Amino acid sequence: MECYLDNSATTAVTPEVAALAARIMTEQYGNPSSLHRRGFWAERALTEARGQVAAVLRCRPEEIIFTSGGTESNNLALLGAARAARRRGNRIVTTAVEHHSVLAVCRQLESEGFEVAYVSPDAGGVITPESFAAACDEKTVLASCMMVNSETGALHDIPAIAAACRRKNPGILFHADCVQAFGRLEIAPARWGVQLVSVSGHKIHAPKGVGALYVAKGVRLLPPLYGSGQERGLRPGTENLPGICAMGLAAERMNARRAENAAHFTALRQKLITNLSQSPAVCINSPEAAAPYIINLSVEGIRSEIMIHYLEQFEIYVSSGSACAKGERSHVLTAMGLPEDRIDSALRVSMTDTTAEEEIDEFCRRLLQGAATLPKRR
Repeated sequence: MECYLDNSATTAVTPEVAALAARIMTEQYGNPSSLHRRGFWAERALTEARGQVAAVLRCRPEEIIFTSGGTESNNLALLGAARAARRRGNRIVTTAVEHHSVLAVCRQLESEGFEVAYVSPDAGGVITPESFAAACDEKTVLASCMMVNSETGALHDIPAIAAACRRKNPGILFHADCVQAFGRLEIAPARWGVQLVSVSGHKIHAPKGVGALYVAKGVRLLPPLYGSGQERGLRPGTENLPGICAMGLAAERMNARRAENAAHFTALRQKLITNLSQSPAVCINSPEAAAPYIINLSVEGIRSEIMIHYLEQFEIYVSSGSACAKGERSHVLTAMGLPEDRIDSALRVSMTDTTAEEEIDEFCRRLLQGAATLPKRR
């Protein structure tokens, strides 16, 4: 039995979503910008998908900009907003536990003369509204905080953080990286006072290479790319229509089962924690109130890559953290202040709606077996 427990890295495309993408590629292959009938059919499919994503984010369809994924959405949001607001101020506030596609952009903006403040989490890996707002001042033009941490599942209270920022400086634009929350948790940026939200398709059973950015009406971004006028001129180039339509359907399907899936994830998380409590060598790094579908844990004395390859021989697939980190020591666990040995032995288990109890049982059995038999690092 294969136990795929690396769903925060990517998910399998469901047959229905794959079938829709194939149909768009082979039957509705027109360019949405073309003026003939096939162009009209393609544009109609694009409009339907935009509406599906907008419904999940509870926003207007015209506020959705399609991109190639979460990384591009983060780049467009941060580069576009910061450069457009340069005359008003030069300070940006983010966190020390963001995804690399946010941290790398912030480093680029620092090289352009922006001042960036990186807010540290508390011992549980959570960013509090008070600590985030404390870093904001009258020069702050942009704030960015992820909703669900991709390594630990730590939940950051985006509505409260955004409200705290507004009280400090009403002119701050707020961006939330919601890639790990999309389709699983409620996201309502218009109600929360959040102007920019990044989401991705391949975390919710859509293909890789498609994502979206919510841009609230009236927000000005400078595009990092130039070309034709697609996607309100913010993301020029012919749209990836098969991927976009697949993402729309996948988002609609995941969102429709959100309550059911939440109960499923909570039961799986409890089963995993209960099973692993048998061994004193295993410790949970995720906070207790984390998103239930991401669990970070460490097996004392056994490096992450050793355990990952041990589990792989039984067709059990987990990771040591964000796939984008490519094996580097976790900046998230480091920011939490965990000891180096615990960081170097960390594993991330991430589930989706199709994850079965039997997969969790098999993972726990083999992990405990490995903890008891693999040689410990001296």
